[in-house]
Amino acid sequence: MSAEHRARELGLDLAAASAPAGNYAAAVQAGDLLFLSGKAPRAVEGRAPRGRLGAEYTAVEGYALARSACIELIAAMRAALGSLDRVERVVDLQGSLNTAPDFEAHAQVLDGASDLLAEVFGPDGVHARSVIGVATLRNGLPLTLKAVVQVRRA
Repeated sequence: MSAEHRARELGLDLAAASAPAGNYAAAVQAGDLLFLSGKAPRAVEGRAPRGRLGAEYTAVEGYALARSACIELIAAMRAALGSLDRVERVVDLQGSLNTAPDFEAHAQVLDGASDLLAEVFGPDGVHARSVIGVATLRNGLPLTLKAVVQVRRA
């Protein structure tokens, strides 16, 4: 089953990827690698989520936020490539979490994104990854994700 088909089956809304928040590209392709800029969780009822993991959000809520930000990454992949079926492999996923000082469930939160990538791309969605906790993120966001994917030749 194709990644496009799996994304439709999962009911993912990939109609429009969010625009960059500054003077940079949402995605840059170099050779067969596509580098995706940081993406945040989608707004809920018109409001971007704000707050810290371990304070305003639990790890379980963070899992859902990471999944939401990953939908933005996948939408950016499709916008850059024209089809998710051009993704050969998800190579790397990086997460930055806005956390309270004593928060330690970083991996559990980032699993929200990793699980979605595996659901959409199957074994080719399993990737290397790293996650860090930070003192703050732009506009008080709870997390951001960025990724590198290998692209199939057209």
